[in-house]
Amino acid sequence: MSRALETAAPESDPYPGAPHPRLAARFLGHAQAEKELLDAYRSGKLAHAWLIGGPEGVGKATLAWRLARFILTYPDPEAANIRAAQNLGVDMDAPAVHQISALAHPDLALLRRNWNPQSKNFFSDIRVEDVRHALQLFQKSAGAGGWRICIVDSAEDLNRAGANALLKMIEEPPPRSLFLIVAHKPGQVLATIRSRCRRLALEGLQPYEISAIVSGLGEPWSGVPADDLQRASAQAHGSVREALKRVDSDAGETGALIAAVVAQLPDADFREVYKLAEAVSARGAGDSFDDLMNALYDWLAQRAKEGRPGARLAPIADLWDKIRATTREAETYNLDMKLHVLSVFAELSAAARRL
Repeated sequence: MSRALETAAPESDPYPGAPHPRLAARFLGHAQAEKELLDAYRSGKLAHAWLIGGPEGVGKATLAWRLARFILTYPDPEAANIRAAQNLGVDMDAPAVHQISALAHPDLALLRRNWNPQSKNFFSDIRVEDVRHALQLFQKSAGAGGWRICIVDSAEDLNRAGANALLKMIEEPPPRSLFLIVAHKPGQVLATIRSRCRRLALEGLQPYEISAIVSGLGEPWSGVPADDLQRASAQAHGSVREALKRVDSDAGETGALIAAVVAQLPDADFREVYKLAEAVSARGAGDSFDDLMNALYDWLAQRAKEGRPGARLAPIADLWDKIRATTREAETYNLDMKLHVLSVFAELSAAARRL
């Protein structure tokens, strides 16, 4: 079911072939987190910056967009309908909702990795120029509701300069400013940003919630056989994104190949490595390259826990930093990702033997 992104300006944040979280009309799970946001808004004590953390695919971005939609549709927290609201649901036919769906609302900014038309790929990070451009929103007068909202999806993609630029605005925000920062690994977010945010942690979804969400995404996901969907939901570790990978035949095959090749380290069969490199670097491979790199980082983390920490930690940390740096360089300059994967495996094999 995976497919190459076909729009003129592809979006980096949704799963390929699935609708974007900002288009979700319903929200399943995380009732307590939703209530916390609603209560804070109604009380007039809504923090100006929220760090919404949790595993990838559990609904963090969906909740951020749901709150933004609610506030921009109902900008007066003291209105009677807001006092009586049971959740953050809105009339999906409201003008503000249509503007948000089209990314055309004048009081909303989105920070994410943008599409690079030259390289025909996404930039490897959220650049400082993207941050500065988005934050111009807070230098203008707000619309009728008075709120200005910025969604960051996700914080891990901010480069250092971009994170510092965002920090300056969070430190001294204009009135009625709201920053909703999605983070898959909140511990990796700049400490000074974390310290200025109210934190909201989302746990994994229940399998029945995942099944209901996937079946409501429309074609081709609504056509997944019930037994396959239930099995994928039970094995998805609380993540809709993981469930989609498990019912996506292309992604499932690549995921199995990643697991098999990484399990062979440090004695990987380079015929299998070559096959894997081709699979994750192919056009339309979706999350496969990121899945591979995350699997390799997990493998390194496991090696760091083994044996004497003092003897292993420093060289493994150096290797981790080297791989991350060369990966970012390959993405930034649109280098041959297949060759990069082969190089990384060669480096890991050699380093593992030295350790």
